[in-house]
Amino acid sequence: MKKIFFSICVVSGLFANAQMKEGKVVYERTIQIQRRNMNPDVANMVPQSRKDNFELLFANNQSLWQAIQSADGDNGTVSGPGFMFRMAGSNDVIYVNLDTKKRLDQRELFDREYLVEDSVRSLSWKLSEETKTILGHPVRKATSNRISTRMQMSMENGEMKRQEVPDTAQVVAWFATDIPVSAGPSEFQGQLPGLILELDLNKGRQVFTAVELSPKVKVSDIKEPKKGKRLTEKEFVLERNKLMEEMRKNMPNGGGGRDVIRITQ
Repeated sequence: MKKIFFSICVVSGLFANAQMKEGKVVYERTIQIQRRNMNPDVANMVPQSRKDNFELLFANNQSLWQAIQSADGDNGTVSGPGFMFRMAGSNDVIYVNLDTKKRLDQRELFDREYLVEDSVRSLSWKLSEETKTILGHPVRKATSNRISTRMQMSMENGEMKRQEVPDTAQVVAWFATDIPVSAGPSEFQGQLPGLILELDLNKGRQVFTAVELSPKVKVSDIKEPKKGKRLTEKEFVLERNKLMEEMRKNMPNGGGGRDVIRITQ
């Protein structure tokens, strides 16, 4: 009996050691573009959805999230006659220390760069018994709600108006039960007991899907970003509001009649 018990322990130990604890994931992000309150002629020219790619590097309980440069080099900005839109987070770099729950974002705002210090904000997750397979890995479903605010901009009588409005989004994540790394797309780091391979934000409004997964990663690339003015999250919000107010004053006619749309999460 003792020999059988010992054999089971050895097999279990080998399985645990074989679990993937570092690697690289490539995600495809699909965003449904909301075209409400737009000039109908312009709305007809704006695509209904947009796809782009990101990579997540993880090792030693650290993660780094960043965009993969598109072939046309548009950096998340698409424009046409009478419109321009930019995908939120397209140029962001997010570094997270999963042990200390500290986060450092490199963000771009009106062609200015910032380093924003914050902590990982954990959501309250409900685990489901529902499972499926993604890229050959068993994944389990988890759901939550993200409660936040967003800045809403509109044109009234030729003048740009902005207003902070509540924003609650349903989050559905599928995490790998055989990859014990608490990382995932974008801000969703340090959330679940396994690597998130698929994430649906706001009922399909924004979906991240893992399309490649490799155990090979250059660990030295996983480090804090260095480019930009260093601020806390609170200081960044004040800076953002200040810049948006300056833009409103300098562009009373909305940039010469062009609809400018910023796609947010």
